[in-house]
Parts: sequence; C-alpha cells; structure tokens
Amino acid sequence: MSRDRSLPPAPDPLPHPVVDNHCHLDIAADADGGLDVEQALAAASAVNVPRIVHIGCDLDAAAWAVRTAQAYEPIVAAVALHPNEAPRLASAGRLDDAVAEIERLAASTPRVRAIGETGLDHFRTGAVGRPAQEESFRAHIRLAHRLDKTLVVHDRDAHADVLRVLDEEGVPARTVMHCFSGDAAFARECLARGCYLSFAGTVTFNRAEALREAVRATPLDRLLVETDAPFLTPMPFRGRPNASYLVPHTVARIAAEMDVELATLCRAVEATTDQAYGGSW
Repeated sequence: MSRDRSLPPAPDPLPHPVVDNHCHLDIAADADGGLDVEQALAAASAVNVPRIVHIGCDLDAAAWAVRTAQAYEPIVAAVALHPNEAPRLASAGRLDDAVAEIERLAASTPRVRAIGETGLDHFRTGAVGRPAQEESFRAHIRLAHRLDKTLVVHDRDAHADVLRVLDEEGVPARTVMHCFSGDAAFARECLARGCYLSFAGTVTFNRAEALREAVRATPLDRLLVETDAPFLTPMPFRGRPNASYLVPHTVARIAAEMDVELATLCRAVEATTDQAYGGSW
C-alpha cells in the first residue's frame, strides 16, 4: 500500500503571529506536490505564520536562500554548509573555498540573519568523516562571531561534542539549537550557555516524552518553534510533507506541555524569535 504523500489540511489559525524559524523552502518546492515560495507564504500567513527563516545548507542552496530573502519580505536567510556536506567537500579539497563562499554570501546582504545550519551529525557520518565536520563547525562558529550573525546548530547524536566545540570556540551571543533533540538535562546545559532551543514537530511524536520534558525545562524567552519543512511533520500527519502552515500543531502541543495559554505562548515565541535573529523583519 502506497504511503499518503499529500499535503495535510490547514489547521486553525493561531491567535497571534508566530515565526517558523527553520524551513527549507527550496527542498519543499522541489518535492512532488510541494508548495512554491509564494504558495508556502500564503498558506502560512493564512494560519498566522507570516514570517520564515529559510535555511540554505550547501553552496547552491545558500545562493538560492539569499536571492529568495531579497525577493520576499517575509523571509530572511541563513547560510552554511550542512555537517554532512563537510566530509564530501574536504575529500575533494574544497572545504576552505566553500566556507569562504558562505562568508561572502553571509556578508552580502542584511537579509542573511544567520550562519546555519552547521554542527555535528554522528548519525549519518561515521568516524572517518567527523574531523571534517568538526573543522567545518569551528569555521562556521568563527564566521558567526566575525559577522555578528546568529549561529544555527545542527546536533544529531552528538550532544557532548557539540558542547565541547562551542565551549572551545566560544558560544556566539545568539545561538539556536535547531530541532532540539535532547532531554531536560541537555536542555539545561544549552540554556546555561545562553542558547535558544528550537522545537520541531518531533515534540508531538508519541515516543518523545524526554523531548517534552526538555520543553517544560525551557523558559519562554529561550523557546523557538520550527518546521524543518519538508521534514518532521507533526502529528497527526507524520510521514506526510511538512510546510510552515503546519506550525500551529507544534505550538499547540508545546502550549499544552507548558500549561500556558496558546496566545501567551505565541506572543512569547514571536518576541524570542526576533531577539534570537537580531530584530524583526
């Protein structure tokens, strides 16, 4: 039996605007039945998700992110080399040049608010590729410091090493732990370093109780929400394509876990997002 890959129906609009602070609009647009940028913005705005941080995480995607953020006022960009790009580029002797191009793109316009997503991924990259990942991560952290941009961190099965590298390089003033995947203890470690924790649709998954404990340990002024679209679609539509207009499902679950009114959470998330990304847009 084929899996349902149709777009889920729109949820009820949120009572106050919320930002999707991590979305891959280019990947979503290329998928079968995916939304193009204008369709994605319209669908999101209709449910009170009027702004998006679009993430470009290879050289082509980063250039696309810059062009798109310049063309659409509701979008700002983050640019970087994804951790799983780093070993491939290093093996071809191109990592330094690629990081230099990311720096050029990041400095080219104030529409680029962040360096990301960068970090470490011990799930998809084995021991051989990890030194290149760490080299790339360090270079991106230094870039965030140099350009005074927000750092967006990818951390998959690499909690201890991510914190080690951040501590050694110095945590940028605005650092977002994208698609936070740790428990409450790890959340407290990140919060102690001044990080923002961004929660995706995974917080709605049935077996994600440890992640929901992390939500409950996170102050409102450090909590963000994201889709990581077209990935990580929240329940009850897990497995179907994700898009920014589905953020309300995640926000509603977080509000319930934190025992706060939905409107209160929405207002806090909007204010925290602006703080995390250097102001409104």
